Amino acid sequence: MPNLLTEPITKIRKIIHVDMDAFFAAVEQRDHPELQGQPVIVGGDPAGRGVVATCSYEARRFGIHSAMTAARARSLCPQAIFVRPRMEAYRKASRQVMNILRRYTPLVEPLSLDEAFLDVTAATADGVLAVQIAREIRWCIQQETGLTASAGVSYNKLLAKLASDWRKPNGLFVIPPEKGLDFLSPLPVGKLHGVGPATVKKLSTLGIHTVLDLRNAERETLTAQFGKTGLWFYEIARGIDKRPVQPSRQRKSVGAERTFPQNINDPQIMLTHLQEMASQVSARLITVGLAGRTISIKVRFSDFETITRAYTHAQAVWRKEDLIACLPDLLDKALPVESQPSIRLLGVSVSGMLCSEDSATHTGQMDLLEEILVESRGVRR
Repeated sequence: MPNLLTEPITKIRKIIHVDMDAFFAAVEQRDHPELQGQPVIVGGDPAGRGVVATCSYEARRFGIHSAMTAARARSLCPQAIFVRPRMEAYRKASRQVMNILRRYTPLVEPLSLDEAFLDVTAATADGVLAVQIAREIRWCIQQETGLTASAGVSYNKLLAKLASDWRKPNGLFVIPPEKGLDFLSPLPVGKLHGVGPATVKKLSTLGIHTVLDLRNAERETLTAQFGKTGLWFYEIARGIDKRPVQPSRQRKSVGAERTFPQNINDPQIMLTHLQEMASQVSARLITVGLAGRTISIKVRFSDFETITRAYTHAQAVWRKEDLIACLPDLLDKALPVESQPSIRLLGVSVSGMLCSEDSATHTGQMDLLEEILVESRGVRR
């Protein structure tokens, strides 16, 4: 098999992705031993309007997942134990974990409270293996926090993230450069970073179901169908991901987009799609512990003209209701007055984020997020 990597072997990076296992729920089980082995759901009371922030692996066996309504989770697992989120406890555990990671390299890029990328290329220059560093990190996390983490090791962020998912929970998996393409080939395209359900459907219409299918597609075909994103698909299908680990990275926005298999013309249908995406964005904001002031929509027409419209709140928001409230006006401003629109893509995003996890104001933000997760009384403290 030819070497499809664009960089010489001497420049191959050593990237680790560390992902805590069922983080919020694991902290609760650690702090409350009677919860160990039980289906634990961190989030709102099923009698209210709360959502699931996360759940233990015992609960996941029943099909429960983050961003699901608490009422739906209770119907799937009546014996589940609902626990009110304690964001300060999770922040404290997160700081411990991130401090452990920074012992090995300054190149640590937190993605949320419970996961991060590390570039340990320099740390391995004297012969230390990246897998040894990953193994030691996992051991230190367990010894010092009482929590478990999964880790993936590879030569870029794409594969390191896939590797950490491969042996969850409490696992370690390595994808070396010579095995990257073999690992990727049989995977469903939906496993790739940036390939959502709508894109999976569109790829399916092109006869593309696996990463190998994607690799066999012509670059021109992908760029014609997906624009610049098509070039990204072309590269990641070949195991190419040049994104650096950015230690100073602060998430600037959280969003969701949908490309439609067929263009849509009905503004009411467009609004329905935007509302669904706003719900997804709200759930993602809760999961990563963020809130933002500016709500934006993106509208891409059939001729690929793309426009955005935005509204900025006085205070940072994350609630689904707050995101949805401004959508009709934004959509009205985005659509042409004198002609029928033909839309191929819609998107919703929130930006103007509150300060990062280590800032003084973030504590107040976490308290607010705790409030929306709970949304009712009677949940176990």
